[in-house]
Amino acid sequence: MPVTVDREGAVAIVTLNRPEAMNALSRAMRASLGRAMQELDGDDSIRAVVLTGAGERAFTAGLDLKELGADTSNLGAANAEAAEENPVRAIEQCRKPVIGAINGVAITGGFELAIACDILIASENARFADTHARVGIMPGWGLSQKLSRLIGIARAKELSLSGNFIDARTAADWGLVNRVVPPADLLATAKRLAHDIAGADPAMVAAYKKLIDDGYALPFGEAIALEHRVSVAANSRVSAEDVEARRRAVIERGRRQKG
Repeated sequence: MPVTVDREGAVAIVTLNRPEAMNALSRAMRASLGRAMQELDGDDSIRAVVLTGAGERAFTAGLDLKELGADTSNLGAANAEAAEENPVRAIEQCRKPVIGAINGVAITGGFELAIACDILIASENARFADTHARVGIMPGWGLSQKLSRLIGIARAKELSLSGNFIDARTAADWGLVNRVVPPADLLATAKRLAHDIAGADPAMVAAYKKLIDDGYALPFGEAIALEHRVSVAANSRVSAEDVEARRRAVIERGRRQKG
């Protein structure tokens, strides 16, 4: 199976499973990932997703260049909007939070897939590179626009125009990943955070994620106006009793975490 899905309660672990090919995104893998993410999006028992790669070498090395070299007609399909062809679209369309557990290299299309995730936890072995300029293929999954917004335009140009790698610590320093952990702790750390997210109200989490994403795509003033509209509409439906019950639950959870 090019993609496997394991379930642990309300958390699904999706694994890119071609370690012998550095988890390269073949057409079959893209289709499998698209189907898996669509199924998880529609599964009410799943509240958060962890995405990782099999083995220790690679999260994913990006598009399967051997397959692409044999048939360049696949390139146009790979840039399509459909989730079965475009793995970034498959991640972005999932209403459940997706945590990327970056176990090894994330290169070019793999870099794009990583930053499609909502949160990134990186192994100390993780490295990131954008080799589009060296391969001679323009990015089609958003990297040219997303990366500059994440780490700044000068750093984005440094990475994308040179094709150089950055290590996990540098990625954390630049704000690309949330944290860096030892390889042995990677999956456990990502799953622990996923279970924390899964413990919140799923409808609220989905709505809040959408608000953050929709606002991020707008100029700041328009984003603030969007938040105001959404807040007024949503909060008018909240009862005082619900707020009090949830406030008490938050206090109790804080006490448990402190202990």
